[in-house]
Amino acid sequence: MFQTFDSAGDPAVGKPRVALLRQWLAANGLDGFIVPRADEHQGEYVADRSARLKWLTGFSGSAGVAIVLRDRAFVFVDGRYTLQVRHEVDLDIFSIESLVDNPPAAWLKDNLGKGARLGFDPWLHTISEVKALQASADKTGAVLVPLDKNPIDIIWKDQPEAPVAPVELHPIGFAGELAKDKLARLATAIAKDGATHAVLTDPSSIAWAFNIRGGDVPHTPLALGFAILAADGSHQLFMDRRKFSRQVAAYLTQLAEPHEPGEFEAAIVALAKGGAKIALDPVLAADRLRMLVEDNGGTVVAAADPARIPRATKNQAEINGSRAAHRRDGAAVAKLLCWLERQKPGSLDEITVVTKLEEARRRTGEETQMPLRDISFDTISGAGPNGAIMHYRVSRATSRKLQAGELFLLDSGGQYQDGTTDITRTVPIGQPTEEMRERFTLVLKGMIGISTLRFPAGTRGSEIDAVARMALWKHGCDFAHGTGHGVGSYLAVHEGPQRIARTGTEKLLEGMMLSNEPGYYKEGSYGIRIENLILVTPAEEVEGGDIAMHGFETLTLAPIDKRLVRTDLLTRDELHWLDTYHARVLAEIGPMLDGETLAWLEKATAPLPHDAKI
Repeated sequence: MFQTFDSAGDPAVGKPRVALLRQWLAANGLDGFIVPRADEHQGEYVADRSARLKWLTGFSGSAGVAIVLRDRAFVFVDGRYTLQVRHEVDLDIFSIESLVDNPPAAWLKDNLGKGARLGFDPWLHTISEVKALQASADKTGAVLVPLDKNPIDIIWKDQPEAPVAPVELHPIGFAGELAKDKLARLATAIAKDGATHAVLTDPSSIAWAFNIRGGDVPHTPLALGFAILAADGSHQLFMDRRKFSRQVAAYLTQLAEPHEPGEFEAAIVALAKGGAKIALDPVLAADRLRMLVEDNGGTVVAAADPARIPRATKNQAEINGSRAAHRRDGAAVAKLLCWLERQKPGSLDEITVVTKLEEARRRTGEETQMPLRDISFDTISGAGPNGAIMHYRVSRATSRKLQAGELFLLDSGGQYQDGTTDITRTVPIGQPTEEMRERFTLVLKGMIGISTLRFPAGTRGSEIDAVARMALWKHGCDFAHGTGHGVGSYLAVHEGPQRIARTGTEKLLEGMMLSNEPGYYKEGSYGIRIENLILVTPAEEVEGGDIAMHGFETLTLAPIDKRLVRTDLLTRDELHWLDTYHARVLAEIGPMLDGETLAWLEKATAPLPHDAKI
């Protein structure tokens, strides 16, 4: 079993641990300390050793920051976690702040006076983050103090050891390009940026560049480490060699000079002292690296991670693998939805559904000789009001029964060697209300709007995010998360830099994979989200038009529950899209099903009556 159901935070931990931290701060002449939900690689998922924010506060979400002062403490979260955080932290200890509307850099201006000393671990904050914090501190006269040792690591007596999961090779049939050719491309890009070297701090970039995968963090096949790539091709890899088999060690030695992680800082210092121009990504690289370079005579070249765009724009092998993975995954989801529809309301709880879905994915993988390697994130299995918690994580303490008259939101994904999947379906348990059907259809209109969009080269995610919200906006509704995130190829289910959101500043390029997942959440009642993964297609001429246009290919293949669709709210074009999509679902995953499940799928994908007026 990949999901353990014991990951929910415990608010009881906050009081004694904050007290310990305050004792340490007082003894070391500090007025406060910042605790981000981050590790040295700034990834979404962190190893148990790096779960410092959860250990201190109880908050288990994937994004957040705590600031502990001598007499006050704060937890910053975004819109996905505004409900969850109140269940997981001690509200007598922590005040809740918005990570979006009042992030730490803005908060600092109003809460730290002249001379206040705020400690931070420069390994856990990016160059950009520290720059913003420093600008605010300068305005108020507060002092930012970089620490050589993280105080959480000092007071956390049973902190887990660093992970050493085995590294495995990612076959060329799935990768689509040899690592030596990828590294040669990156070396050219480094020279073009005016640098002699570039530091890869993102384990996803290292995994992609070297065609390796690992198991150091939950649900994402990453091997934690760093790489220093050189424009002249003399690359270095810093990774615990206990992770390497003899075969893997021999392979990697041909691509880079191997080193232990403890040698990384010394290597940066040596390059800096030699006058190297070292490229660091300001939004990914730890500020500690900037300090090491600048303090030792080197030059920091502010440049994007050279692997991020090549990694995000999938090649044909990765695209073909994703299509195959989504067919298998869709068949597994169909088996689950068929089974779920046969169960009596009140007979199941959220955990039962999660384990049944995981079993369906495992069995489908076994039947097709492409095993499920992991889930791609902890399944969001939210019944009734739990579905309104956008990133709800079911635990034994919170698992609810699926009751009649409620909606059930199921957001899940799988990690297969040929692709990463992520799908959300919302289904009624018993008879839904008309309000539920209306709001579901408004969400569906937004999802179809993105699915059918055509857009010119150079379009950014921020420019199309509103398309997913228009129908909701007309009814005075919205959702407090982005419309879509990037997705990796047997890598992170949340992959940058591409995204569809107000903050999506990256151009959408051919081969990028993203999610398409508008939603609606009624606090204390229900949540709705419909999610498919989509692929940016090549720009094509439009008949009678002037400019070639990109579009999206839908990758996810599973029925959308027609019981929640109000056809009178859909246009003819929207109904046509839904019927065409369902026909494709039946054609592509139907051959993988039989008996009762196939009969269910045929009914679930049958055309809807066309009541649309437009």
